[in-house]
Amino acid sequence: MAEPHRVRDALRASMTAWATLTVRDDQARVTLAPDLDVLAPYLDQIDPAWSLTWACDSVTPPVVRARLTVHGAAREGLATAHTLHDAKLAALAEMARSYGVRPTSDPVWVEYDPEDGANTTELETDTPAPADLPERPLPPTPPRDPQMEKARRHIEDLLDQLNVAGRGGEAARILMRGYGETLEESRAIYKELHSILKG
Repeated sequence: MAEPHRVRDALRASMTAWATLTVRDDQARVTLAPDLDVLAPYLDQIDPAWSLTWACDSVTPPVVRARLTVHGAAREGLATAHTLHDAKLAALAEMARSYGVRPTSDPVWVEYDPEDGANTTELETDTPAPADLPERPLPPTPPRDPQMEKARRHIEDLLDQLNVAGRGGEAARILMRGYGETLEESRAIYKELHSILKG
């Protein structure tokens, strides 16, 4: 049994991330989305064998499909956004809608800086913890690491070059696993993308 009400509660509790949908000059339109780091521990309690798969339908503009399977029942979400990473978050938000979970607010416009991204620091998420899941502390939100932000920008610059060279599809398959959790992983992904560009 998929226990959709428990998945719905877990999704509602994880709506703490912000996906940048569009950017216009110094403004970005952002929407609330599930944070996978928050969602995963809840899903582990519901079904230790849960899975989440990604498919990139388009690199330019970034269009991503997210498919969550819990107790054999699968639901999908499809979304486009400013970057592949943002499209993954937005696709998760669309998938959450299939469980009846909607953001607590409509998309909003915030200040945008090319170096730091969308400024969501003053936005509230207002997501209560689900009542029927065991209480457990949520992982703290890690502070922004300037080196990781710089590595991400380098990867995105390289992705632009790959798109121009017509190699965006190959790059998208590598980037579906993200930009890397550590600086070393990000560098390895950058090298992998660079070898596609040179090849």
